[in-house]
Amino acid sequence: MDASDMGVDLNEILLTAEQIDARLSEMAAQIDADYEGRDLLLVGVLNGAVMAMADLARKLHNRANMDWMAVSSYGSGTKSSGVVRILKDLGTDIHDRHVLIVEDIIDSGLTLSWLVANLRSREPASLRIAAVLRKPDAAKVAVDVDYVGFEIPNEFVVGFGLDYADHYRNLPFVGTLAPHVYGG
Repeated sequence: MDASDMGVDLNEILLTAEQIDARLSEMAAQIDADYEGRDLLLVGVLNGAVMAMADLARKLHNRANMDWMAVSSYGSGTKSSGVVRILKDLGTDIHDRHVLIVEDIIDSGLTLSWLVANLRSREPASLRIAAVLRKPDAAKVAVDVDYVGFEIPNEFVVGFGLDYADHYRNLPFVGTLAPHVYGG
C-alpha cells in the first residue's frame, strides 16, 4: 500500500519511508554502542510496533532476542482510553535481562508508564525505551525515553504500524488522515 492507494483518505505525509529508515539506522547504531557485549532482549508492543521492531532489529549488529507483549488502551477511536489491559504477556523471563521496549508511538504516555512499572516489577538488569514517534504535546505523564526517532505534532497519524480502526498499518510512511475518515 502506498500514498496513491489511499486516494482522498490521505491528508499529508509527515515522514517518508526513507526518513524513517535513515533514523532507525541511527538509532540502531546508538543501541549497538550502548549494549556492546551485553545480551539484549527487545520487547515489542503489539500490534503497532511490528514494523518498528522488525526494521530496528534487522539494523542491529549485536545479538538481540525478541519477545512481544500486547497491551491495549485504545478502542477504535483516536484517543487513548487510559485503561490498560494485557492481551498477551511475555513468554520470556526478564529477570536480570537487559530489556529494550520498542514502541511505535508515545502519545499520552499512560500505557507506556503502566508497562514500564509492570516490567520493572519483574526485576530486569536494565530497562530502556525506544520509540519511533513521540508526541510531546500529548504527554499526560512523563516517561523517560532513551531512543526517539521523531517528535511529531499532536495529530492522529497512521502508517508504519500505526492504524485507524485496524487499517493503514501497512503504509511505509507516517501520515495524517483526512478528517472525513474519522469524523474529525
